[in-house]
Amino acid sequence: MFNYTIKYTAENIYENPVFEAFWQFLIIPQNNETQDLVSSKFSASLDCPIEKSINGYDFETVKIHYKKPFETMRFEAVFKMKKAKVKAVKVDPSSKVEDDYKTISTLGFKVDFEASLINTTLTRLPKEHLNIFEFDTSKHILDNVIQLNSWIYNHLIFNKEIAERDINLKDVLDKKQAGSQDFVHLFLAIIRQNNVPARYVSGYLRQDNDFFNDSQIHAWAEVYVPKLGWVGFDPINNVLVNHNHVKIAHGQDYNDCEPSKQFLFSLGGKKIKHTVEVTYEQ
Repeated sequence: MFNYTIKYTAENIYENPVFEAFWQFLIIPQNNETQDLVSSKFSASLDCPIEKSINGYDFETVKIHYKKPFETMRFEAVFKMKKAKVKAVKVDPSSKVEDDYKTISTLGFKVDFEASLINTTLTRLPKEHLNIFEFDTSKHILDNVIQLNSWIYNHLIFNKEIAERDINLKDVLDKKQAGSQDFVHLFLAIIRQNNVPARYVSGYLRQDNDFFNDSQIHAWAEVYVPKLGWVGFDPINNVLVNHNHVKIAHGQDYNDCEPSKQFLFSLGGKKIKHTVEVTYEQ
């Protein structure tokens, strides 16, 4: 087992007083078969009332509604996790490649995984790039996805200065530069274009391995491979997801997994700074 301590902070500074504000945070690590949330603490600088609820994808969120005037607000969350080592994904050598392609083409499969097969506005390929990466059906689906993971890693340049949702996939492919969420959106678009279910994942990343985007909430993808289930891929770092990744949530795209949302009654500018610290010991 690997023991993680994750600290998330958000500092909000406003040019003019805010008279009422709503926030929602989706930053709490998930409990699943490979990770166990041992403790979870969330605090706000002005002693705001804090409520927890479950969103439409069954992930825990933090909600805050503050009604008094303020100009600065700071949030802090500390999570302690136990993370198991993730088993290597292996294809049964006796399985036939064509069987999995037959499976994903059946109506029942398409109905069961409809939400993970439909491309959204953020994951839709421009018409001129619809065939940018086509699966080789003589190879196993897993091998095609691994190849795509490497292709995106080599095709794009990671630019941490690109803000969330600043650019679309046409810009990504034209400029060949992207933020973390755009790597994943392109990955999802191509996977779904090849009729394989895939979903966007948000989470935390171990910080002592020189990974790209390890100082922010990270993004990767999960792909459903027949007989293997959901398999995680990190195209930003060209790795399969393992014990270095701590999952928060999944959805169709970034909009379903946005770490923080806010609605304010105020005028003027604002400065918002998010930091993530991940320490770990075995």
